[in-house]
Amino acid sequence: MRRIVYFIIALVVWLLLTWPFGSADNGLAIDWQVVLVGVAAAIVVSVLFHEIMPAEYKFFFSPVRVFWLIVYIPVFFYYILIANFDVVYRALHPKLPIKPGIVKIKTNLKTDAARVALANSITLTPGTLTVDLTDDGTMYVHWINIKSTDTKEATEYISKKFEYFLAKIFE
Repeated sequence: MRRIVYFIIALVVWLLLTWPFGSADNGLAIDWQVVLVGVAAAIVVSVLFHEIMPAEYKFFFSPVRVFWLIVYIPVFFYYILIANFDVVYRALHPKLPIKPGIVKIKTNLKTDAARVALANSITLTPGTLTVDLTDDGTMYVHWINIKSTDTKEATEYISKKFEYFLAKIFE
C-alpha cells in the first residue's frame, strides 16, 4: 500500500513541476512523453525508496490534514519572508549584528514525520539550521542571532510557530 501512495505522490509532484505540458505552438495540450516519463520516474521512486519514507503515510488520506497543510504553507512562507529580511538586515548592517551559535530546543511533536518536517522547516528558514535531531524530540539548531540560550525560550523563538500546524498535519 505504501508503494501505491508514494507512486501517486511522486506522479502528482512530477505533473505539478512539469505543468503546463504543451509548448508555445500547441497551447496547453498534454504532452504524453512528459506524462510517461513521470509515470516511469514515479515507479522507480516508489519501488526503490518506499522504505525510507515515513510509515505514517495514512495522513495523506485525511481531508482535515490536507486542509491544515494548505493553511501551513502560507504561514511557512510568511516566516521565511520575515527571516529573509532579518538576514539581509544583519548582512547589510555596518556593524554586522550577529551572535551565532548552537542552541538546544525541545519539541512536543511525537511522530518521526512531524519531527523531520519541523527540522526541515527550521532549516529552510534563513538564519537557522538544524544540526541534530534526537529520538526524544531534542534538536540542536545553529542560529544566526542567539536571543536566548535557555531551552524553553529558544524553543519559543524558533519552533513554536511551526509546531501547532505540524501537529495538526502529522499527528
